[in-house]
Amino acid sequence: MTPIETTKSVFAAFGAGDVEAIVALLDPDIEIEFYGPSIIPYAGHYRGKAEARRFFETVLSSVDIHQFDPLDFFGEGDKVTVTGHLRLTARSTGGEIESDFAHVITVRGEKWLRFRDFMDTSVAVAAFSA
Repeated sequence: MTPIETTKSVFAAFGAGDVEAIVALLDPDIEIEFYGPSIIPYAGHYRGKAEARRFFETVLSSVDIHQFDPLDFFGEGDKVTVTGHLRLTARSTGGEIESDFAHVITVRGEKWLRFRDFMDTSVAVAAFSA
């Protein structure tokens, strides 16, 4: 698989809520960075597969996904940048999260090695504070 194909496979598994399929596509040395304050339950820096599993489980248990549309995939070498739009509901408050996003991913050997998420975290803060 190319880095873009690997990334599309992870995104498909995420959309299906399939944490096992996501984890199978992660490098043992995976690093995840989701920027934002701690009121966002999944914000933080995660290292290794066990922590990455916790990240994805926390995301999927914290929000209802109404829209997760990756729109553009740009690849160069082992790097993939994805831009898109999402609309979620924070389960704890019912607040809505709607934002464009950019994900920057590094792939090693058909597995994600690094994942960084960039979005308007102020809407997530507001949703989890509602």
